[in-house]
Amino acid sequence: MSRLKDKHAIITGGAQGQGAAIARAFVAEGARVVIADVADDAGSALADELGDVASFSHHDVSDPASWDRLVTEAEERLGAPVNVLVNNAGVLRFGEVDTMPLDDFDLLINVNLRGCFLGMRAVAPSMKQNRQGSIINCSSVEGLAGMASLTAYTGTKFAIRGMSKAAAVELGAHGVRVNSVHPGMIDTPMTQAHGGDAAMQWGATRVPLERVGTPEDIAPLYVYLAGDESGYTTGSEFVVDGGVTATHAFYPGNSGRGAAR
Repeated sequence: MSRLKDKHAIITGGAQGQGAAIARAFVAEGARVVIADVADDAGSALADELGDVASFSHHDVSDPASWDRLVTEAEERLGAPVNVLVNNAGVLRFGEVDTMPLDDFDLLINVNLRGCFLGMRAVAPSMKQNRQGSIINCSSVEGLAGMASLTAYTGTKFAIRGMSKAAAVELGAHGVRVNSVHPGMIDTPMTQAHGGDAAMQWGATRVPLERVGTPEDIAPLYVYLAGDESGYTTGSEFVVDGGVTATHAFYPGNSGRGAAR
């Protein structure tokens, strides 16, 4: 397959979960990738699995100097300018607005929001110079609506949605596209850390398709947005959520089937 032939991508948070599935899908479609993450062992193992078209770089998305090093290293390893950036790295913390520790709030801001902004800033000059590029920012369904105990997380994901639109307007004249992806509940190590399989089973009862998503459900959308097929698409939101945002708070889940209407 060659939908991503001549695409040279950085994928943050690429060592596991959604990032790893995106990396595998990109390579399967002909891209060369740099997997960027703080999880050294998992990232190195994935790069080894994918072969010569992939490499791993230790990377802290909240650190501007780390971004400078990453882009320089990526272009050396790829042998070409980076023309796809997947800002996938993120963290999840629950906490109510009046009790959440400020340290948790700052972590969410630094990784989810600052990391996304720094990534766009790091690749934009080269993409503008070469008049091509696709930046794909991972938001969430919490970037479209709020959820209790996720005020801070929701704030970062709404901000990513807005930054993506503004950056799309700034960069469009230079041939650079920016879009946001809004996954629903996806079974990944990050979400498993907050409730495990029991949380996944509960989540499935709240989804019209009656299951939580997998990283492999998400990856094909990133392939589309990274490639030339989406060449007239920028500043847009793409939702992959099993139908969650198609309904509203009155949706009863499986427990309400057969209720009076």
